[in-house]
Amino acid sequence: MSPDSRDLRTLLGPLLELAEECVDVIGTMAGSFSLNGRRYGIPRFLFTGPEAAHDPIRLGLFAGIHGDEPAGCEALAHLLADLADNPEIAKGYDLVIYPVCNPTGYEDNTRANRAGFDLNREFWRSSAQPEVRILERELRTHRFDGIVTLHADDTCSGCYGYAHGRVLNEALLRPALDAASRILPRDARANIDGFVATESILHDCFCGVLAAPPDQSPQPFDLIFETPALSPFDHQVDATVAALHSILGEYRKFIAYAQDL
Repeated sequence: MSPDSRDLRTLLGPLLELAEECVDVIGTMAGSFSLNGRRYGIPRFLFTGPEAAHDPIRLGLFAGIHGDEPAGCEALAHLLADLADNPEIAKGYDLVIYPVCNPTGYEDNTRANRAGFDLNREFWRSSAQPEVRILERELRTHRFDGIVTLHADDTCSGCYGYAHGRVLNEALLRPALDAASRILPRDARANIDGFVATESILHDCFCGVLAAPPDQSPQPFDLIFETPALSPFDHQVDATVAALHSILGEYRKFIAYAQDL
């Protein structure tokens, strides 16, 4: 490995230990593939929260689709630890957590996978990349009620997110950005990543990003949350965890309100 490489065991070891100690955490593999004689897997952790008055809400939480953005990976590890300590945070939820979606990129500290592909431009485009095929299968199988993808941007100075032009997405993203802003500032620019931004929220997005199957109906809520990659690592992690806690709380309110209509 290069001097900039990382060991997956350092991240996943504590999560596997948590799965052994906490009955609410189940550690599995979404799928695996071989590369240069070595086997790689996409780790998946399931957390079932306490029952609520509504049917369980299944959320998919994804990080590390770009291997050089480890803060989201660490944030999901922190979230799992929070849930194990206080399961009520996830009341009414079935959370399916994918902390490292690009294991070779994570090891190499590169945006692309080891084959040189930016995986976040490959979804629902008949990609041959095994990581994408595994995750597309997961997205089809679980038919998530909500999807949150975590990223870090080395060209921004604050947090922002993609709402994909949907009202519910924006309603969830605004308080999540507010929660994160207690730790890191919001990106106030009018143009972010080449797209028009309003109060740190973008409605247009790149093609081929990780998302629900195009034919899924109804479509889940779908958020992309970005931290400034050049900010202190622990601040990125804390800001992301705060945003995730906000999303869980706000969507639970939405479900309760919808049931009262």
